[in-house]
Amino acid sequence: MKFVGVTSCPTGIAHTYMAAEGLEQAARAAGHEIEVETQGSAGLEPISPETIAAADAVIFAVGVPVRDRGRFAGKPLVEADVKKAISDGPGLIAQAVAAVEEAQANPEAFAESQAAKPAGSRGGGLVSKVDSSAPVGTRIRQWLMTGVSYMIPFVAAGGILIALGFMVAQLAGGKEGAIVVTKLYALTGPPDPNPTHIINIVTDFNPADGMHWAALLFLVGAASFSFLVPILSGFIAFAIADRPGLAPGIVGGFIASTIGAGFLGGIATGLIGGFVALWISRWKVPKGVRGVMPVVVIPLLSVLITGAALILILGRPLKALTDGLASWLHGLSGANLIVLGIILGLMMAFDMGGPVNKTAYTFATTGLAAAATATGSTNLKVMAAVMAAGMTPPLGLALATTIRRRLFSEAERENGQAAWLLGASFITEGAIPFAAADPLRVIPSCMLGSAFTGGLVMAFGNTLRAPHGGIWVTPLISSPLLYLLAIAIGMVITAAAVIALKAAGPGPVKTELDTAEAVTV
Repeated sequence: MKFVGVTSCPTGIAHTYMAAEGLEQAARAAGHEIEVETQGSAGLEPISPETIAAADAVIFAVGVPVRDRGRFAGKPLVEADVKKAISDGPGLIAQAVAAVEEAQANPEAFAESQAAKPAGSRGGGLVSKVDSSAPVGTRIRQWLMTGVSYMIPFVAAGGILIALGFMVAQLAGGKEGAIVVTKLYALTGPPDPNPTHIINIVTDFNPADGMHWAALLFLVGAASFSFLVPILSGFIAFAIADRPGLAPGIVGGFIASTIGAGFLGGIATGLIGGFVALWISRWKVPKGVRGVMPVVVIPLLSVLITGAALILILGRPLKALTDGLASWLHGLSGANLIVLGIILGLMMAFDMGGPVNKTAYTFATTGLAAAATATGSTNLKVMAAVMAAGMTPPLGLALATTIRRRLFSEAERENGQAAWLLGASFITEGAIPFAAADPLRVIPSCMLGSAFTGGLVMAFGNTLRAPHGGIWVTPLISSPLLYLLAIAIGMVITAAAVIALKAAGPGPVKTELDTAEAVTV
């Protein structure tokens, strides 16, 4: 049979593409063909209408609404959560086969069921990550995750550019180069008429000067980072009210960033701007006014109300809360800092890309933005601990499948080979297939290893300015050998724990390929 599929997840990163791979492998193993459209953060390449027309059935493995869903109308449909395609791709393929056979056996009933369904929308462009029929708690999480998913590219680009800028500055300007580049260079001229202390990188750029290249990298990265709170706020509001929420959300986020309310202010203005825009957009107005509502009335009133609410009511307490959080974080040292690393490690491994994992990651990246122009900040240690702890689960499981193969199924062994690269690249989701198949033994093992790694990174004092990249950004990490040692220790602990728990369980998974090894053991 021929299938088409769509995969997507709230952040549009790892789950989206791992689910697509899971469906492709399962279809190939069952002797079928499938073309999968990944609706991720990298954009999408739509499946051609000809391919959809030739398909026998459609598979949606999604965590958010499907874009242009109407394209797939009239086909037998199997719909499941995105994690289902990762943990049980063959099961979804089997469901699709059954759906086709059922439609062929009773075409009249199938036609009636299709006619009863509402026409799918063909909207394009920006897409909300929210299912309007979900419970309130789920929708709140989806609102926040929508903001985070659109924010991540700004964080990734800005963080890596700033880190590279500091690295080049240290090479070109010595030990103090990283400090000099934050104080001596700017994109605009000095405030006074005598340019004695600020170098305008726009008008005075010297290609032969390494410090100028360092300043270029740093300033572009800092510009990217400056959008973090406005984008977070804007797309939280967008998730609530669609396009009308963008203006109040982004403006509110900019104000929050300007007055020092930080990401807490951004979350607040995102929620306020979204609900205000949604409320105004539902006003019943005369036909003559409808045309100006989306371009004048909604943005004017929603921006004013959101901005005023932040400045006059919420700004001061949110700034105090943000300052208090920053003060508490910077006051941590010694054992307290290690405990924080352990907690972050537990969070990163608990759901491997889910809400708890993303909470820890967002805490680290927003702190990284606050530390953009600082050196030796605790925020940089938090980012280092979070990335190391996120790398540990897939690497530990990859090691376990390598040294005790008979305890794992053939599919898990193949996933283990891929987990080496996924873990090294800081894609914690590489551990999901193992956790889905055996959560009671895999998840505690991963949490144990990540807790050790997070605590060790804090104990070693490693710092990291890049919000992503895994081992590929090792040159940007302080004391990189100690950092890799912390990851290696956590990886070994994870592997040892999962092997011990599986060996003590109901018994190893045996396949024909295990016979010789089982006899030897």
